[in-house]
Amino acid sequence: MTMPRLVFAFCTFNRADRLEKLVAAMRAQVCSIPFEILAINNNSTDATVEKLIQLAQMHGPNFRWVTEKEQGIVPARNRAIQEALNSDVLVFIDDDELPLPGLLQAVTHAINEEGADCVGGPIRIDFSPHERPKWLGRELIGFLGEIDYGPSAFWVQDGATPVWSGNVAYRMEILRSQPDLRFDPRYNREGAGIGGGSDAIMFRAFLNGNYKIRYRPDMAITHFVEPWRLVRGYFLKLHYKAGIRQGQHQLPSYPRAILGVPPFMVSQFITQCFKFLYLQMKGQSVALRQGMNVAHAFGRMIGMHRRWQEARKKLAANP
Repeated sequence: MTMPRLVFAFCTFNRADRLEKLVAAMRAQVCSIPFEILAINNNSTDATVEKLIQLAQMHGPNFRWVTEKEQGIVPARNRAIQEALNSDVLVFIDDDELPLPGLLQAVTHAINEEGADCVGGPIRIDFSPHERPKWLGRELIGFLGEIDYGPSAFWVQDGATPVWSGNVAYRMEILRSQPDLRFDPRYNREGAGIGGGSDAIMFRAFLNGNYKIRYRPDMAITHFVEPWRLVRGYFLKLHYKAGIRQGQHQLPSYPRAILGVPPFMVSQFITQCFKFLYLQMKGQSVALRQGMNVAHAFGRMIGMHRRWQEARKKLAANP
């Protein structure tokens, strides 16, 4: 069988009830080049395997699936890259999303006609069948994955307009020629866990590599938000986890530190806490946003301390 020129992939874990509608929408896409749908099953324990077998037998563009036994979104996405290495284009979507009509047409035009190496588009949040909480303002929607940079296509020049792996496409020539350009396992997220950030690191790698990144408003998807994310605690945990990863893997080491944590970070954390308490007592609607800053600052200190602990363990193991 000739390898399809475009692979439309999703990674899935325990969302068997969503797969039929997702694959139907993927198969309904119009594409100017041959494409197949690829599912990466990440050790699901529900009826996912049975559903994938059923979907593979249905009419439409070719559908195949594999199981990635290493748990987490990073191994699953990297497995998709490996499975699609001989194709021209790899498009990612998540298993809690639906592609809107025209997505693959936008991708192929951006890569084949406009010369893009990476393409991303709008991610539109759908709260149905649940109601959007009244406290969930526009300033917080982006932390649920929403992207909307307006109605015009443009070249992404900096980190102010990132594209995420819930709706992104790559020119596979880039990933074939750069075997180290993969999703970073240090930012893995397992199962239904919170956080991650590997897609942000991949975006930054493409940006720093001077690859051509295109935003296409006609490459759109709908993202359905599960109710467990629609609580304040989710936003706090998300920022705490992001702070840990930043402190552990991104921030520089400081010569003046206590147990790995520089004193200025402690001062910043205390300042953020006082600001949060003030806003909370005043009943300000921005108190949650400030609480997220507190959680992130605390996470950064934990991450720095963990890095210090890891360095001590390595030193003890190799005196």
